[in-house]
Order: sequence, then C-alpha cells, then structure tokens
Amino acid sequence: MPQGTIKQFNIDTNTGIVVLDDSRELPITAQTFARSGLLELRLGQRVRFEVTGSEETQQVRNLTLVSL
Repeated sequence: MPQGTIKQFNIDTNTGIVVLDDSRELPITAQTFARSGLLELRLGQRVRFEVTGSEETQQVRNLTLVSL
C-alpha cells in the first residue's frame, strides 16, 4: 500500500493534497476524507492509502494514518 505525506489540507472543505513517496501529488477529496473516519489531517502527517483510477484520473482511497 503506497504511503505519502500530507502537503495541504483545508479543514473547511475536507480536501487536500498528498505527496507520494515517489514525488507524485494526488488530491484528497471530501468523499475520501469522510470515508476515512479521521477527524482531521495535519501538514506533514504520514498516511497510507490505495490509489485507484487511470493514469489521468488517479484518486486516493482508504486513507489511514501511519503510526510512528
């Protein structure tokens, strides 16, 4: 399961951007965040997730925090 770091997160819209370990950036949608069961995300947090969709429409799913 890929991992990455929260680069940006807007608590008002529950959307953001995660930077994968290979430097790609993918959006976090409000729907993804709602399904995660998390209360909030912070910049720099490490997360684990699935990537779905085609090369042009990749999305983050099943977002969870990585415990340190």
